[in-house]
Amino acid sequence: MPQSVISRAMVTTALAAGLLVPGQAMAAAAGTTPAPSPGAAAAAVAPVRITEGQVKEARPGGSILYPSVTSCLTVTARLSGGGLVGAHISLFQVPGAYRSDQILPVLRTVVGKRRVREVEVKGAVGAWYPGYLTKAVESYGPDEQVPTPAKPDPDGIADAVARGLLLPRSAVTVQDVPDGDLTVR
Repeated sequence: MPQSVISRAMVTTALAAGLLVPGQAMAAAAGTTPAPSPGAAAAAVAPVRITEGQVKEARPGGSILYPSVTSCLTVTARLSGGGLVGAHISLFQVPGAYRSDQILPVLRTVVGKRRVREVEVKGAVGAWYPGYLTKAVESYGPDEQVPTPAKPDPDGIADAVARGLLLPRSAVTVQDVPDGDLTVR
């Protein structure tokens, strides 16, 4: 692209959006093409996609995409080494995937002995009774009443996640987010 077509505002916007790294920004402003920077390859890596009932890991510098978070919760463990381990917890079991009462032990196994800096829980907080993380909706028998949340209980969810991951409660935050795709970097 000729230099006259690239404006300072375009370069600043691309830099702020993470589409360019500083070396690329300077080259774009000068109208040249720079050599790829060491961080450019990591930025170009597609996010790890975690659908309902799955647990996966993104390496340091990577990101996670949780698609279609509607009645779900997402749990993202931020590792001290920079990686992410995430779980997309469905209110109702998806065939071939983990149930809500199975997913925290699986996440804990994937984390292994690595140190967790913090855990972010995001999603449809108001749809979740904290006990669903230890006894899935599908686990209740025909003569048992399935509990339903009377009101959003972010503290109860944070307590259940902390217990399930064997972490201090202070390491877990909970946030209600609007429906849609959720990306964690």
